[in-house]
Amino acid sequence: MSDVKIGFLGAGNMASAMIAGILSAGIAGPDGVRASDPRKESLDALEVRHGIRTSSSNLEIVSWASVLVLAVKPQVVPAVLAECGARIGPSHLLLSIAAGVSTASLAERTSEARLIRAMPNTPTLVRAAATAIARGPRATDADMDWAKRLFDSVGRAVVLDEAQLDAVTGLSGSGPAYVMLFIEALADGGVKVGLPRDVALLLAAQTVLGSAKLLVETGEHPARLKDMVTSPGGTTIAGLAALESAGFRGAIIEAVSRATARSAELGKKA
Repeated sequence: MSDVKIGFLGAGNMASAMIAGILSAGIAGPDGVRASDPRKESLDALEVRHGIRTSSSNLEIVSWASVLVLAVKPQVVPAVLAECGARIGPSHLLLSIAAGVSTASLAERTSEARLIRAMPNTPTLVRAAATAIARGPRATDADMDWAKRLFDSVGRAVVLDEAQLDAVTGLSGSGPAYVMLFIEALADGGVKVGLPRDVALLLAAQTVLGSAKLLVETGEHPARLKDMVTSPGGTTIAGLAALESAGFRGAIIEAVSRATARSAELGKKA
C-alpha cells in the first residue's frame, strides 16, 4: 500500500500509541498521518509528540485519508459515523479498534468501505500489544497484510475470524487487568514476608516481565518452564500447592469466560 495516508478518527492514548508505532516502523512519515478529535488538548499533544497535523473536523480527515482508523469509544461510533459515514467509501480502508462494534454494524453506517476490525490491548502504549485482527466486508488480502504489519509495529498480531474477537477481549483485552492484580498480590506476599513495598513491587513486576519474555522467546510450553524451577520437596512446589488449593487456575479460566460473555452482551448493544 504505497503513499498511504492514515487518518485517525479519535486522538486518545491508543491512537497515540499506534501513531508512534507507525512512525517508528516507517509505515508512514509524519506527513502521512493525521488525526481528528473534539478535544484540543489531545490534538495539541499529538502534534508535539509526533509532529503530525491534526484537525477538529472528522470530515476533513476522511476527505484526506486512504486508511481510516476508528479509534473512539464504542458509544461514540454512531455519532461519528452519522457525521461522516456516507463519505467513507470504496477508496477507504476503515480499520476499527472500537471494542464490540461489529463490521456488519460498520457496514450499515458506511458506504461500501473496506472493513477490518481489530482488538488491541493497553500494552500498545509501550509497544508490547497483543492484537487480533479480523477481515470484514470487502477487505482484500493486501489490506489484511498491511493491517497486520501495522499492529506488529506495536507488539504482536494474530489474524482470526471476527466471531472469535469476544474471546480475544476476554483473554488479552481484559488480561492486563488480571496480570496487574497478580503482580499486586505477588508484591503483597513479598511485603507479608518482610520485603519493602517498593522492592517487592519491582521484583514482582520484573518476574512477570521476564517470565513472559522467556516463554515467548523460547517457544517452550509453560508447563515445561514451570517444571524447570520446581524441585522435588522444594519451595516452588509448596507455593504451587497453595495456589492449586485456592483454585487459582479455575479462577483465571472463569475470569476469561465471564469477560468473554460480557463482551458478547455489550456487542449486541453496540
